[in-house]
Amino acid sequence: MRTDVLDIAARLGVLLSPDALEYILSNSDPVSFTNTALSALSSDKMFIKRADLENCLLGDAPIFKSAVTDAPKNKRHTDIEVVAGTDITGNSTCEGEITDFTNYFKSRYDILSRIIARRSDFGVGIPIERAMRLDRDVRVIGMIYEVNVTKNGHIILTIEDSDSNCKVFISKDSPLSGESFVTDEVVGIVGKPNSRKDLLIAEEVFRPDVPRTNRWEPSDSVASVAFLSDIHIGSLTFLEDRWQKMIEWLKQNAYNADLDYLVLPGDVVDGIGIFPGQEKELIISDIYKQYESLAEHLKGIPDHIKIIMQPGNHDAVRLAEPQPALGNIFTKNFDSNIVLAGNPVSVKIEGRSILTYHGKGIDDWVSNVQKLSYDNPIGIMEEMLKRRHMAPIYGQRNALAPERKDYMAMEEVPDIFVTGHIHGAGTSEYNGVKTINASAWQNQTEYQKMHNFNPDPAIMPIVHLGTGDIMMKSFME
Repeated sequence: MRTDVLDIAARLGVLLSPDALEYILSNSDPVSFTNTALSALSSDKMFIKRADLENCLLGDAPIFKSAVTDAPKNKRHTDIEVVAGTDITGNSTCEGEITDFTNYFKSRYDILSRIIARRSDFGVGIPIERAMRLDRDVRVIGMIYEVNVTKNGHIILTIEDSDSNCKVFISKDSPLSGESFVTDEVVGIVGKPNSRKDLLIAEEVFRPDVPRTNRWEPSDSVASVAFLSDIHIGSLTFLEDRWQKMIEWLKQNAYNADLDYLVLPGDVVDGIGIFPGQEKELIISDIYKQYESLAEHLKGIPDHIKIIMQPGNHDAVRLAEPQPALGNIFTKNFDSNIVLAGNPVSVKIEGRSILTYHGKGIDDWVSNVQKLSYDNPIGIMEEMLKRRHMAPIYGQRNALAPERKDYMAMEEVPDIFVTGHIHGAGTSEYNGVKTINASAWQNQTEYQKMHNFNPDPAIMPIVHLGTGDIMMKSFME
């Protein structure tokens, strides 16, 4: 109630003395009283004292004159939390020992095999060692260790569980031959061992996946959340004019549109030494000054908006995922409305679960799955959701830290799944999950020109938390 009263006062451009605020709050209906009294007094007073309010009630001011009521549109109490167990910040345990790798992959297998086992269409799985001794159809769950294609076009997978492993044969004539498999993903296999008991002939493949019955359930929230990825402060190609246009739009529209939250999924600055010759593409060549400039650029965002910020591969944290939140040495100039989190992380905003991941793992998906490309980031995100893992492929371009827990696995199904990294913009829905690739605020770089990549910058996705409606607001026009 106190916040609602102060909101009304602020929007009417008046200040309340402490005794005036106390007097208002003692009223049986503080909001109605505030609307009526302040509408009457604000035309000729900036600072309102208790005596002014008392005079209104005594009739010395035209308290009941016709006036437009300025009631708060919503509570404006931000409802946001980082979901416990999803942020590596302060929880890193890996030291590069063999036991770290063992625990890491065991965690992944345990999380994802439980999800597969809960599928109503999978049935009861048994250990691989036992399954390979039987003469009937069996159901096993394993992590893919190796993927091979024979000269005749057949697929042979090597899968392993906690105690054993086996080869899985998928004929080129099988409907399953069109499936894409990547190392270190967890799958359920239904099939029958061959007569020599050295090969499991696959009939069906099950993945953790998002249940087809999953739906976006409308809520009574009136708030919206927007996403600003890959800002790249410090780069010569940072779109300063487009950024300022976006800030002005927020100042004019965010409050009335109930846009109360912003998520920044990494690469908030351009960094230093990220790629060869980068110094030629920087306008700010000091990493500390890049974050200072970022702080100044964020100050233009209206104060009522709560901001979640996480790092990406250009930021000043370890490169290996999961990444911890930015340290205080870089963020000491940030406003108090900014919540710092790791990458990836799940946050709850007004009851909605949002999984936000910068997306460096996209590089390995494109390199290993022929049908995927940077031109279709949403398609890559759907592959992540099918496997309930953002970056399953270990040991390639994307560095992964062997933590005790695999933070890249999706234990819970999010309502919204957002990535950045590739400077594209897109949105779709997969089995009830809103998928968003969140654009960028950097124009085409020399590196992108060399690879013939055209970014889709200065687009701000906005999601209504109640209805799930998505608007892609462009500032390039």
